[in-house]
Amino acid sequence: MDAKLAEVRALQAEIAALRPACEKRTAPWEEMPRVQKSFQEIYQSNSEGWKSSEDLRSQLGRLESELSFLSTLTGINIRNYSMKTEDLPSTDMAEKSVKQVLQRHRLLGNCRLVTFQLEFQILETQDKERVSSAITDLNIIMEPTECSELSEFVSRAEEKRDLFTFFRSLHYFVEWFEYRKRTFKHFKEKYPDTVHLSEGVSSHYMAIRNASQPGFELLIIWKIQVDEEGKVSPKLDLLTKVPQRALKLDKNSIIEAAPLSFRTLLEVLGIEAALESLIKLLCPEENN
Repeated sequence: MDAKLAEVRALQAEIAALRPACEKRTAPWEEMPRVQKSFQEIYQSNSEGWKSSEDLRSQLGRLESELSFLSTLTGINIRNYSMKTEDLPSTDMAEKSVKQVLQRHRLLGNCRLVTFQLEFQILETQDKERVSSAITDLNIIMEPTECSELSEFVSRAEEKRDLFTFFRSLHYFVEWFEYRKRTFKHFKEKYPDTVHLSEGVSSHYMAIRNASQPGFELLIIWKIQVDEEGKVSPKLDLLTKVPQRALKLDKNSIIEAAPLSFRTLLEVLGIEAALESLIKLLCPEENN
């Protein structure tokens, strides 16, 4: 009996100790509003996140559309791009407020048929008043291409470290290159026995020969020039190959004046019409 009484007293003491904790706990029906409030806050947070994600998707779509338009307009397509930044220590202890960041950029792209790789560094300097940046190094790597005339232009762009001029001039250079290629191809297909392209349609010169008049040849040299300011323009010249006997008979120096007359013809008729006139001049039978 004593053992049973002791056990009962122990259970009563345990119950007495547990009763305050049970009284402090919230009843399930009292807990529901708080749970509902928590779920509501989570839903609102997710809704704001979804709305923000939709805005980002919309903005990304607009940027992709603009980039596609620019690529179509300029022919320049950037396929790969990476950037690394490095904080540089201040060289002047008195100018501790000046912050310098070195950005290393690398991009791979193409302008229609020309593939290029650019590696350049931009030094960004920030002080209390303003932020300035400058390209400190530029390296342009051009993959082997039909455009052999690009080498001088690329070297000048690297020396000047002018990215804007590089992209602008490259766009116009490729446009002129493709136009020259189409023009030479057109005349070769139209006059296969008269027009000769020793280096194919990508050549920078075209020869006109008449099989019935051996020894006579007109050579049109068509170069694409890029000046110091990055302006791209075509330059066409005419060279003549005439037998010595014919030169002696040319009392009016018509052959000697032919290159100058050809430039005048270009200004009046344009490139294609001027070339057509030369072909028909040397080969009258082509008029038929």
